Amino acid sequence: MNLRNLSRRDFLSVSAGGVVAGSLPLTARKLAAREGVVGRAKSVVIVLLSGGPSQLDTWDPKPAAPDAIRGEFASIDTATAGLRICEHLPRLARRTDRVAVVRSLSHTEHNHLLATHVALTGRPTPVPRGGSDLDRVQSRTDFPNFAAALDYVQPRHDGIPTGVSLPNYLIEGPLTWPGQHAGFLGVRHDPWSINQDPNEAGFRVDSLSLREGVPPGRLENRRALLSGLQEVVANRGGRALGFQSQQEAAFSLLTSARVTQAFDIHREEAETRERYGRNKLGQSLLLSRRLVEAGVPMIQAAMGIVQTWDTHVDNWGRLKTVLLPQLDQGLEALLDDLETSGRLSETLVVVMGEFGRTPRISTLPGSTEPGRDHWAHVYSGLFSGAGVNGGQVIGQSDEIAAYPVSRSWSPADVGTTVFSALGVDPEVEILDPLGRPNKLLNGSVITPLYG
Repeated sequence: MNLRNLSRRDFLSVSAGGVVAGSLPLTARKLAAREGVVGRAKSVVIVLLSGGPSQLDTWDPKPAAPDAIRGEFASIDTATAGLRICEHLPRLARRTDRVAVVRSLSHTEHNHLLATHVALTGRPTPVPRGGSDLDRVQSRTDFPNFAAALDYVQPRHDGIPTGVSLPNYLIEGPLTWPGQHAGFLGVRHDPWSINQDPNEAGFRVDSLSLREGVPPGRLENRRALLSGLQEVVANRGGRALGFQSQQEAAFSLLTSARVTQAFDIHREEAETRERYGRNKLGQSLLLSRRLVEAGVPMIQAAMGIVQTWDTHVDNWGRLKTVLLPQLDQGLEALLDDLETSGRLSETLVVVMGEFGRTPRISTLPGSTEPGRDHWAHVYSGLFSGAGVNGGQVIGQSDEIAAYPVSRSWSPADVGTTVFSALGVDPEVEILDPLGRPNKLLNGSVITPLYG
């Protein structure tokens, strides 16, 4: 048993089969009794709008601002009194009773790579990075992302992966965005990454399929043989064969019918697939719902390739014709299905970018189509499910959506809220490569979500 997963104050009961599951650590149980929300989530779906959507053109419009700030879109009423959002989100406007809009998310990183690390780990990059983007790419010195850290402190042994990332790994040319893997915790805790478009007719996860001519019985025989070899080597005082944990994870996945069926999106009725939208974004949200049903605790759906929402150019055209309609349709379907099945009460859905966009409209040299640039000082996000009280706005930006004028909430607070919802002990620590303890829940729970 790895004792560095435990807090100093708590301990977990141990049986012959391993750690006894089914109850929260002491501190988390106390919080759960008081708050009624800690540990309520069985799954978390993080919908990352890579590139950074404009807060003014989505969840925090400023209809009274000057033209150079307001932009081209009008705002519309919603099911929540006093809440207005972008006119191109009419489906979600009718369902704001299920969501809380946070308008005062904030941090200080305006670079995509560094901001992505902050958004998905709750921490800045661990060492100073150089001025070139090539100095900011993903590294094994990075802090682990939410899914990887969860796998470290609450590992699973039932063939269900702790974390799945889909449908893209965020890579642009030589640049791999940081914050997508386990960082210094090592490859064994990396989320399972799916790099295929679930909207494609031939979508399938090859790694879940046995090779032709290898029936399940033969696979089990191979597993038994490998286990026997490991035992022989160990009994003779030798070192265990390498990659044992990865091999066990691979065997578990190959023999897990729940996981295999979850990824078989072709099982869905045509009507359901149309309801989500026959595009990569919509089908990724549908696949996320299927993974929730299979029991995957953490799903990161990166909506679009790197910088899809990076609207320096043609901000309003891209939002109006593609980005907002697809998000509006797919997210509506996801929330509806989770509500209908009763799973919304135990699934936390978080929708956010790595930052927002500048209040002032700008036009890049050589372009005639205006847009907005990077802006991390204030941006917006959506939260729904797992005890979140919908129909409310949390936080406030100034009159041009440039800075928060109420309490701001950081990515560390988002991470702490996510881990708290999943029942992670608030005192748990993980060790960095120098052996220094890091408190995993390093922010504050966004308590107004549950107020």
